[in-house]
Amino acid sequence: MSPDQLFAVAESNHWEALFPEIILACGALFLLVCEIILPKDRHRHIPQFAVLVQAAALVGVALNFNSPENWSREPLFGGLIHLSPLGQVGRVFFLASSLLVSFLAGVCLPRSRMPRVEFYHIVLVVTAAMMLLVQSNHFVMFFVALETVTVGFYILVSYYRDRALTLEAGLKYLVLGSLSSGILLFGIVLLYGAVGRAVDGTGLVHTGFEFGAVAAFLQRNPDSFLALTGVLLVLSGVAFKIGAFPFQIWIPDVYQGAPTPVTAFLAVSSKAAGFGVLLILVQNVFAPLRDVLVPVLSTLAAATIIFGNLSALSQRNAKRLMGLSGVSHAGFLLIGVTASFTVSWAAGAVWFYLFTYMLASMAVFGVMAHVVGDDDADQELDSYNQLAKERPFLAAVLAAGVGSLAGIPPLAGFIGKLLVFIAAFEAHLYGLLAFAIAGVVLSIYYYFGWIKAAFFATWQLPAKAGGPPVAGRTVPTALGVVVLGGLALATVLIGFFQQPLTSWLALK
Repeated sequence: MSPDQLFAVAESNHWEALFPEIILACGALFLLVCEIILPKDRHRHIPQFAVLVQAAALVGVALNFNSPENWSREPLFGGLIHLSPLGQVGRVFFLASSLLVSFLAGVCLPRSRMPRVEFYHIVLVVTAAMMLLVQSNHFVMFFVALETVTVGFYILVSYYRDRALTLEAGLKYLVLGSLSSGILLFGIVLLYGAVGRAVDGTGLVHTGFEFGAVAAFLQRNPDSFLALTGVLLVLSGVAFKIGAFPFQIWIPDVYQGAPTPVTAFLAVSSKAAGFGVLLILVQNVFAPLRDVLVPVLSTLAAATIIFGNLSALSQRNAKRLMGLSGVSHAGFLLIGVTASFTVSWAAGAVWFYLFTYMLASMAVFGVMAHVVGDDDADQELDSYNQLAKERPFLAAVLAAGVGSLAGIPPLAGFIGKLLVFIAAFEAHLYGLLAFAIAGVVLSIYYYFGWIKAAFFATWQLPAKAGGPPVAGRTVPTALGVVVLGGLALATVLIGFFQQPLTSWLALK
């Protein structure tokens, strides 16, 4: 590469474009510095600083969201990053989700003897990596950001290192996550080998690591067996991250053993990061293989919906139930991804679904954080018996969250499913719609079983009848009431008034 070409690459390094991620990275490092230099009696204030860093980054992104100069540039940093409107949406999503995870950590971590500063440090780093992941334009950037997220979750899942189920969950996630990373990397290498290197008219060298080069190669060579194998392996690696069938085997054990805030982080942010990347790959990189990928993704979506719902029917552990129901939601989201090949607004429908899923899931996990005892892995549906009588506010929030996850009108989750179903109808995916409707019907059984336990008196064993309230139920603080009440209220309001969110997502 000549000096002029090096200068051209250097000129594309616009650091101000990554200001939110830089804020999070610097804030994460500053947390560790504060832990070293501050007296121990001041360490309790460090998590508050982490929340301020996240809030500042979120406000900055929101204020500059509609500025075209923030996302209309050519690929930055030598083609590693490409800012886009949906990338901005992803930034807002991950920052909002990390703030809610920090709130859950503030409820759960004080009950344990584990250090708190490191938890918030990792949350900031993982959030920044997710924000970079959904703006990646190069397979090197994509893999590095994805592995940063994955390694962070390896630590977070096993954070309660004094508990056997947590260590088991961490080990299973490490082994299976490493396997999926190997599959993903093998697919990237095959794509690199298939595409090779090419020099354009300006003398710049393009390789199989660049999204644009891969898309151009697939456009010219749609029948390349090597490239097709690479594409399928890359999609398999991403399918592990979103928990799609048959790569969902890790979800029940990991969700149960992980601390409740980490389970929420996995269920919401990790899933959204996977789908954000999947939309980029499907719409921009692998689009020339539409005729091959539509049947593959359709089969994956149908199998994921049916498996997730059937497996959840017999679950009595609340965290495992959320994990398996999350598998079915991954299937619904895959319908939107499949429809995005032909329906332009389907990507916005996927992000709308993800926002409604975040509101409902965080509301449910917030209730779980207040209901759980000392061991949050041992949380059965029976733990919610008479919740409406003892903690009516928590029961109301649980009903709003679970009802939205089930897709009951007029809650936000119903609108999210409806938009995905309309996109599938416009894309002529009628078979997928049949599986989706069957999945919704099945989900009502186990979701309403949870509501039944909380609201309706059920027969109990004599030893439990008339006994004291279930241990571990705590009264939410004023902040907890505001956060959980806000999540439930937003879930209801979006069900009635979708226009602000749909307009923001450019959903036509």
